[in-house]
Amino acid sequence: METENNQQHNNFFSKSIFGKMPDGTPVEKYTLMNAQGMEVDVISYGGIITRWTAPDKNGQYQDVVLGFEDLESYVEGNPFFGALVGRYANRIAKGTFILEGETYTLALNDGENHLHGGNRGFDKVVWKATPKVTKAGAVLELTYTSLDGEEGYPGNLEVKVTYTLTPENELDIQYEARTDKPTIVNLTQHSYFNLSGDFSQSIEDHELVLHADAYLPVDDGLIPTGEIAPVAGTPFDFKQPKPIGKDIQLNNEQLKLGKGYDHCWVLNKREGGFGRIGYVHHPESGRFLEVYSNEPGVQLYSGNFLDGTFSGKKGDVFGKRAGFCLETQHFPDSPNQPSFPSVRLNPGETYFSRTLFKFSAKP
Repeated sequence: METENNQQHNNFFSKSIFGKMPDGTPVEKYTLMNAQGMEVDVISYGGIITRWTAPDKNGQYQDVVLGFEDLESYVEGNPFFGALVGRYANRIAKGTFILEGETYTLALNDGENHLHGGNRGFDKVVWKATPKVTKAGAVLELTYTSLDGEEGYPGNLEVKVTYTLTPENELDIQYEARTDKPTIVNLTQHSYFNLSGDFSQSIEDHELVLHADAYLPVDDGLIPTGEIAPVAGTPFDFKQPKPIGKDIQLNNEQLKLGKGYDHCWVLNKREGGFGRIGYVHHPESGRFLEVYSNEPGVQLYSGNFLDGTFSGKKGDVFGKRAGFCLETQHFPDSPNQPSFPSVRLNPGETYFSRTLFKFSAKP
């Protein structure tokens, strides 16, 4: 039986050392594999997906996510390539919120606002990684305990994120968290996709659909104004397939504020709470990415601030719009906007979020 298990492991994942943190802590890399040929590399630092291969219409697998080859490049700082983001994904206005009558102060790491968990969010810590092979596929379980007061957030938060690569070329990501005192939680995955597999190309030719009738307009700090605005008749309407770049240059105040798309869409209700929220098609390669989630929102970020500063795995320079993100989440600044769905987590409750990315190809 022992050999059979090892055999299985060899077929479904491999493990290596990716590098060492400045303090000497080793960072592991796990490659999840399936029988179709898909491979997903995840490192224990930040739960980062560093590589993810997907088939084109000729069955050719190619890496479709932006990232680096070495740990130093991630540690030195980057725009959250492939990372798990928390405790609070997206922005919190002025870095403060009130809970149980107490005011909490967070790092201002995005102008005068708080972004993606602060100076040392979940993207910058080493997670405990446990690989498993189950009926569902190759599984990597990542756990991390965020201590009370870490980055200014209340409560000891125990977090578990599970990446499952299925035989159907799906990556099923499930997030769970528990706390010992009231806190706020909003977790997401921040992969930058470029379905062409050529990171020197812009993603503006990728055709996007979002099942969303409304979006959240923002102020000049990219904080939602509180309005839930219809997408109809605006550049934010992706109800029918449309290239990401089609309307991105239009003379529109919201596009100017984000230098493109950097907004949260209010997703339409799904039967049973979990369902498809949209898809992306790259006509030239045929690659087709469907996204399913139970979250109320998704942040579309069109890579507007990429400027060639970073270069990646094959020496590719990541220029403007070299990748797009679809970050499933609760709405930005929810702790300060009572009309938005609550992000509060109480002791005795379990935070649960699930997002599934499914790859296929169209002729």
